Amino acid sequence: MGLRIVWWCVLFSSLLFSSSAHNDFFTSIGQMTDLLSIEKDLVTSLKDYIQAEENKLERVKKWAEKLDVLSATASQDPEGFLGHPVNAFKLMKRLNTEWGELESLVITDMSDGFISNLTIQRQYFPNDEDQTGSAKALMRLQDTYKLDTNVISSGELPGTSATGPYRSRMSVEDCYELGKIAYSDADYYHTELWMTQALRQLDQGEETATEAVAILDYLSYSIYQQGELKRALDYTKRLLGLDPAHQRANGNLKYFEYQLAKQRKAEEEEEEEDGEKKEAEEKGDKVDLSADYLPERRKYEQLCRGEGLKMTPRRQSRMFCRYFDNNRHPMFVIGPVKQEDEWDRPRIIRYHEILSNQEIEKVKELAKPRLRRATISNPITGVLETAHYRISKSAWLTSYEHPLVDKINQRIEDITGLDVKTAEELQVANYGVGGQYEPHFDFGRKDEPDAFKELGTGNRIATWLIYMSDVASGGATVFTDVGAAVWPKKGTAVFWYNLFPSGEGDYSTRHAACPVLVGNKWVSNKWIHERGQEFRRRCSLDETD
Repeated sequence: MGLRIVWWCVLFSSLLFSSSAHNDFFTSIGQMTDLLSIEKDLVTSLKDYIQAEENKLERVKKWAEKLDVLSATASQDPEGFLGHPVNAFKLMKRLNTEWGELESLVITDMSDGFISNLTIQRQYFPNDEDQTGSAKALMRLQDTYKLDTNVISSGELPGTSATGPYRSRMSVEDCYELGKIAYSDADYYHTELWMTQALRQLDQGEETATEAVAILDYLSYSIYQQGELKRALDYTKRLLGLDPAHQRANGNLKYFEYQLAKQRKAEEEEEEEDGEKKEAEEKGDKVDLSADYLPERRKYEQLCRGEGLKMTPRRQSRMFCRYFDNNRHPMFVIGPVKQEDEWDRPRIIRYHEILSNQEIEKVKELAKPRLRRATISNPITGVLETAHYRISKSAWLTSYEHPLVDKINQRIEDITGLDVKTAEELQVANYGVGGQYEPHFDFGRKDEPDAFKELGTGNRIATWLIYMSDVASGGATVFTDVGAAVWPKKGTAVFWYNLFPSGEGDYSTRHAACPVLVGNKWVSNKWIHERGQEFRRRCSLDETD
């Protein structure tokens, strides 16, 4: 009975460990690096297995070659050969002993070590959610940065070198898989794009196990779902040219022909109608992905691409760089901070050389083991939950756990002049594949009166954001209401007030973290709260002052 209880405890612990081992890998590039180490270990194990199999085959080969020569000699004069007593003895020995040993060698499974290692490591593997998440990230990058499928498939992304070591091409199977994932979400727009790319590469002669029939099946149906009957019919006919017995395609062919004839008849009956309308009907009702986007999303994506910035030359002329000592603060009298104006309304300031490379690496070292999927507060329930529009992992570092964290907090207080004792802990975030955080406010609005009630420190008065990495392409912080964009620069920090001196929220601070196209984005931020700032930033009677 006691052994049974122990066995169940061990089983439960292993299941618990296995279930917790997976941790949304696609949401953090930093943690995905661990997967490369696992894969490298598996490759080493696989090579060991291959070597063991080759050694085994080499032994069998030598045995066969030796016996081939012996048999050839013996077959010339069997009686004469066996007339020698040593040959007779060795024949008995071979058949009674050595062939048995060879049998044991041949049936020996050399894969045990590799399979055992693979089984152990498999608990750390990504799952279907990770594969789907990374696929959707590629499609999000495609939309945000207006990338052609061929550009993504060829690996020639903005910010990458044509001869760079990390450039990677997508195979027909890769494109096909992306199309299938889009199809499973009824996203026929992206299904068409990626199935078309898969078919294009197949037509160009790329060797693949994926059949054109399977691609055309998805492609024709996704095009039909977007209202383009003529093109859907053309692809269906091409499919049947390859596989005349395809049951679904034969059914679709009849249906598409019927629907197309019905459409043409309706067009003929409405010839008196506006020609523009007729042209639109002939083309079908293909959905333009951007047509369904909210105006803010279009603006957000434009800013991410560096388009639509609203800084005029006149306003730009009033933006300066300066050495800042915060009213002759003792820390900065001899070594003032480099301060740069990024935007005027709201005022966004960048401070240069805030963290050294060594400090950044230490912060990442402290945070990495604790990174968890970043959450948002549900505005209705107040419960923290993950969201598709926030793709990153974060960790919280307290001032007492390492002197560097306390040093960073003090540095923020010295520069801003605000009390950080009532601020939230230092949050460190690492963005995943296509990592982003769509437009949001840092402060609690009037319709969220309980946003920070449990903290008892009031609303978030200001945001301090440190960029801990350069980003090759993408990853800007954009302010959608005012058309501003701030680009990551390693070691710098940007600062802005979320509230007016009156305590009212500044809605022009609505901002977003653009998807990371190429690179790895690490940031840390400090949300400073109202309590403790009463005499450091005095309030005003004017709501917008």
